[in-house]
Amino acid sequence: MTIEEILRGETTRVEFKESLPREAMKYVKTVVAFANCQGGQLVIGVADETREVVGLDDTAVFATMDTIASAVSDCCTPQIVPDLSVQTVQGKSIVVANVWPGANRPYYLKAKGKEQGTYIRVGATTRLADADKLKELEMEGCRISWDELPCIGCQVSEATVKKLCRAIDGYRQELQRGGAPKLPKLSKEQLLNWSVLRNSPDGLQATNAFALLTGASVPFARTQCAVFAGTTRGNFLDKREYSGPLFEQVEESVSFVLRNIRLEAQVEGLIRREQYELPPEAIREILINAQCHRNFLEPSCVQVAIYADRLEVTSPGGMFFGLTLEEALQGRSKQRNRAIALVFSQMGLIEGWGTGLQKIQEQAKEYGLPPPQFLEMPSAFRVNLYRKPLVPTNTVEPDLVQTSDLDGGMIVRDATSGNRYVADEKTATEIPSCPYLSTTERNLLRLIKAKPEITINQMASQTGLSRSGVQYALEKLKGKGCLQRIGAQKNGQWLATVPIGP
Repeated sequence: MTIEEILRGETTRVEFKESLPREAMKYVKTVVAFANCQGGQLVIGVADETREVVGLDDTAVFATMDTIASAVSDCCTPQIVPDLSVQTVQGKSIVVANVWPGANRPYYLKAKGKEQGTYIRVGATTRLADADKLKELEMEGCRISWDELPCIGCQVSEATVKKLCRAIDGYRQELQRGGAPKLPKLSKEQLLNWSVLRNSPDGLQATNAFALLTGASVPFARTQCAVFAGTTRGNFLDKREYSGPLFEQVEESVSFVLRNIRLEAQVEGLIRREQYELPPEAIREILINAQCHRNFLEPSCVQVAIYADRLEVTSPGGMFFGLTLEEALQGRSKQRNRAIALVFSQMGLIEGWGTGLQKIQEQAKEYGLPPPQFLEMPSAFRVNLYRKPLVPTNTVEPDLVQTSDLDGGMIVRDATSGNRYVADEKTATEIPSCPYLSTTERNLLRLIKAKPEITINQMASQTGLSRSGVQYALEKLKGKGCLQRIGAQKNGQWLATVPIGP
């Protein structure tokens, strides 16, 4: 333990005590939480609020170590053996109890029993595990993956088995076209080997993985997608909910995101090149990870939210026990759903080498985006992939002129930067780069240019759209940098910039 580590304060894996509490339960429950999660260090001799190294008297050091060892042995089950040491920081002695992640979870306090004495670490706090967390700890302690357990009530038919085999084979054929070795057609025997199916005295039995891969009814095995106005969860502009096989949910949610982000275009000579504002491979990686590594015991769905400044994907269940975010970012992999991970690997959706988060970072960097954000929460894991801010307005000299089909004005494009401008004979005012506009968006822009003070109700009446449909299209135009609102909501007006036509 260094002074730099101390100054970073308490974390998921570090807890400070200025002195050893007289009541053993006040620190032994933290030892239990460390053993149930990613391990950690209980540090005696550091003030938790000020992070000041107060140290222990030399005469009290070894007595403190003995007390901790005895308390942990007496109070905890299964047995936990902390690694106790004396360290010197700033000339003062501190005691560090290093607790490793346990293999025999759940660990709990004998006096309180398993239901009331099992603790986990949430951020820098120690909390009682709820029923779902306790069940997951029990399965992990027994080396059981939830998706490999029998799915009670899920029927297995020859038609369903063949349909799943055909779906997986379709993905594997795509891999073969890319140079992967040719594989035989999938059969139910292979599904048995992958723990997607099980043999029972009554015949084939479905596992939870089979239910998830065939779209059978599994509570909360759905994906909720939404577009919000602004940067917070307020007004919905669009929302969808997808169910069915997990791999189909991935494809549908990827398509939803791509439909609702900007598609930027540049003309290089006679060639028009289009590129999404966010890297599609990173989007796909985030959504695959969200499905593959989620905790299906959590009573919530995967959520995909698109805001003005970011794509936000939230997966139920935090980091899998024994794996830290730092380790995951460095490439360490630990599978919560072993059967699903194996099938996704066979389909080419994941590699199984723990490179997913690294790929997301690399692709964001290649696109010139801000670094993605990975957030551990008490019962969820979230990824934020940030969008580029729109280009500000200024004045520049043009070197290439095109004509817009919107109102006949001149559009120029700087060959060096790729930025577009609306210009007259003498000046050019830069506008943000606009991608292809839909017919609805063009019709709304024409109405706005003819009457800047037009209301949403008037636009709905003249276009035949619903009010919410008009609001959705207007937000899309704002996001593309083609529209601004000036003045108050009631008495203001619209300002339409002129985009390049398709």
